This record gives sequence, C-alpha cells and structure tokens, in this order.
Amino acid sequence: MSHALSDQELARREALQKLRALGIEPFPAAEFQVTSTATQVKDLFKEEGDPTQVTIAGRLMSVRVMGKASFAVIRDHSGDQQIYVARDEVSPGDDKTMYDEVWKHLLHLGDHIGVQGHVFKTRTGEITVQVKELKLLSKALRPLPVVKTDEEGNVHDAFTDPEQRYRMRYVDLIVNKGVKETFLKRTRIFDAMRSSLQEAGYVEVDTPVLQPIPGGAAARPFTTHHNALDVPFYLRIANELYLKRLIVGGFEGVFEFSRNFRNEGMDRTHNPEFTIMELYVAYKDYRWMMDFMETVFKRVAMASNGDAKAVFQGKEIGFDGSFARITMCGSIKERTGKDVLEMDEAALRSLCAENNIHVEPSMGKAKLIDELFSELIQPGLIQPTFVMDFPLEMSPLCKKHRDDPRLTERFELYIGGFEVANAYSELNDPIDQQERFQEQLKLQERGDDEAMFIDRDFIRALEYGMPPTSGIGIGMDRLVMLLTDNPAIQEVLLFPQMRPEKFHS
Repeated sequence: MSHALSDQELARREALQKLRALGIEPFPAAEFQVTSTATQVKDLFKEEGDPTQVTIAGRLMSVRVMGKASFAVIRDHSGDQQIYVARDEVSPGDDKTMYDEVWKHLLHLGDHIGVQGHVFKTRTGEITVQVKELKLLSKALRPLPVVKTDEEGNVHDAFTDPEQRYRMRYVDLIVNKGVKETFLKRTRIFDAMRSSLQEAGYVEVDTPVLQPIPGGAAARPFTTHHNALDVPFYLRIANELYLKRLIVGGFEGVFEFSRNFRNEGMDRTHNPEFTIMELYVAYKDYRWMMDFMETVFKRVAMASNGDAKAVFQGKEIGFDGSFARITMCGSIKERTGKDVLEMDEAALRSLCAENNIHVEPSMGKAKLIDELFSELIQPGLIQPTFVMDFPLEMSPLCKKHRDDPRLTERFELYIGGFEVANAYSELNDPIDQQERFQEQLKLQERGDDEAMFIDRDFIRALEYGMPPTSGIGIGMDRLVMLLTDNPAIQEVLLFPQMRPEKFHS
C-alpha cells in the first residue's frame, strides 16, 4: 500500500521542524509527572477555598480558539477533561511564543500534551483545568478521523469500516466510543472466571503451545518446524490432553486460559487464534460440572455488567437460576420425528437432504448428526441451555454414558444461538481410548482433516491411572461477545487475524 502524504500530514511535518527550531523537542524522553486522571479532576473541584492544583496528560481531542484564550479537551485512559488556555497565563515561553506560535499553529488534534494548572468551574458548570504550564509530549504525524454530527443528525467522517477498525485498532480505540469499554469488560470477565476457580481450590497452570501431536480436539492444525530437533511441530489446537496428564500426576483440579490455534475458516464466531479456559477436576462428573458452571457464569455476568442478566442483539439473557437441560438426540427427534441413534450413515445423509443440509462425502455419522443439530436446533438456543448426552461417535475423549452405551456423558452449553462451552465426564479407560483413537485414524484415511491424531504418550499416562474426572472448555471470546453485546468475535479481539497489507516504499 503506497502512501502519498496528504496536505494535513505535510503540515504536521512542517510543524515538527518549526517546533525543533524553537527548541521544543516533539518527542521528549524525560518522565512527565502526572498527579491526576481526567476522572479524578472532577472529584477534586472545590466550591470554596484555594483551588486544587493538578497535573494531567492526554491526547488533544478538540480545540476552540477564541483570540487570546482557548478551550480544549484532552483524553487520557480514564476519559475526557476540558482545559482552558489563556495567552497571558500559560508558560513556558517568551513573548507569548507558547500560545501564539505553538498552541495556535504548531499543535494538532491527536498530539499528546501535559498540562499543570488549577481546577475551576466555568459559567456553564463545566469542571475545567486552567493551564499554567503546557508541555508537548508527543507529536502526532497523522490526523485522527474526527467523527462529526451535523444539525440533521448525520454522522460524517466516522471510522466505521470493519476492516480499517480491526486493522488499525489503535485508531478505533481512540475515536470510537465503547470500544475500549469492551476490552475493559473482557479483562473483568477473565478476572471473575479466574477468581471463581481459584477460590474453589483449583490451580492455574501453563501447558505447551508448540506440540508434537495436535491433540485434544477435532480441528486442522497450523504446522511449523522445530529446527533444533528437526521435526514438525504444531500450534496447539487444545490443551486438554496435557491438563489431564496433570490429573494423572496428582493435581485435584487444574485450569488454564489457553491461546489456541486452528487452521480453519473465519466467521462471526470463529477466529484462527482464540482463547479457551479449560478446567479439569478429579472425582467429579459432567452433572457436577453443570451445577458448578451455573454459579460461575452468574458470577462472571455480575462482574461484567453488575447484573445476572445481559442483553445480546436485542434479547435479554438470564444467568440467574438453573439453566435449561436437553439431550442432543432428543431435540433432533422432537424436530424431525427421527431417532438418529437408530440410523446408519446412509439414512442420516437422507435426513440431511430432506432438511436441505449440505454435507460432504468425507463426513461420518458424527459429523452428520452434528450438522443436523447445528442447522435445526442450535439457532433457537438463546437462553443458557445445556445440550447433553452426545452420540458416542461424536466424542472420542469422553466417557460412555452410564445408562446408554450408545451415548457419552458430554454436554455443550449454548447461549445466544451458539456454543460457549464443551464438557465431559472424561474418558479414563486407556483401552477404550486406544480404540477411539483408532476410529479417528479411519476418519483421517477417509479424508477428514479434522480427525484426531493418536497420542500414544497420553494413552500411556492413562495406563498409570486417571481418577474419574470432569473437564470443560469455555470459549472466552464468545462469552465476551455475549456479555458485551458484540455480534462478531472480531469485535472482542484486539487484533483479529486479517490478510496482510502490502506496503510499498
């Protein structure tokens, strides 16, 4: 992408040189001692007595020059603060240089400045800092897109193009209200989840991102090469098998906020790089996990919004009380009248065709049932719903159901019409696990590039004995979407994957 300098950019570069000619460094190195944030300034105003002295710093967002005085707004991490700059009072500078030359002609919107002065209230009741000293802290060489609204309410110059916003998130955060709050809420959501698990007595751990076998999920991995060992490695698609090794090793409960990588398509709920929180607890089952997650999700919702309710795309979602519980095959039968457990692959393909669901030749029974559920049932699951008891073919790492060997003790949690969590009573029988891996290998041979690899070290770990265990993976990015009312995963990732730009010198 070639970039010819605009008139505004040329003017800023000329101002840069003039500032240096005046002995003002546009990018000073010395620390600037800030005493207050914009939010704190408003709390420091006193109606009586000596005015409070403050020193604040931020980005220059607007200026109204009125001859020998000006009002302006600077923005720091906490918000906006109005300042008042008068030519006869601001310093440093001789012969009014700081005001007449620097302030009026050489500073631009987007510049970072620091000011020292006292707090007062204007005639209109605006808490304002009257500037006594002003210092340029960083010169902005590109103009900000300034969003303007005319008298008819039409918005002009808005920075709204999604590709530009995601590619230049640093600009998006500056000019678009609400974007920063999304990511502050994201941090609160993660903190509340972490606190819930730590208070329950579980230990946060780290597991490898580079793995010799991409295990723990059905997904296509990113492949790389380890030069020192001269072997292929994979970016992890899941951390499940490593966490279960730790349960074998004697930890009662472990969890990890895992950055995972899957070489798959991108849409409003999928990004190739994403964050999952995985938790494994010994001596528990999937029924216990459902009860535990109801309390965790309520706490996380409260931390995010101050309420056990959230609004997502115009629909109120409640996290208080018990979540709905349905079975996967029962929900499909209720919709179609057909029992998918009794159907072979050919019959399942016919049922998909009857419901206008496109399927691929490489899909086995598990994928076909999954497609039926995804198309017919999933979109209607708006309130938190545990979908339980998946067919055996769909869950190669999950324990068989205690009451029906055709099923597994698995649930997925759906909210807002998409999956947010996936949980099992974990398979701890090494012989059964070996057989399930072999079935996955057959799917690979049919061309299923998301089928699991055989992890022989994991089977060896199970042979040393893993206690009954319940595990869950929660899609943290999707949870943030729900609790911040953002319809696309890219809105809750600071830097989502995008096609690289082409820059030309």
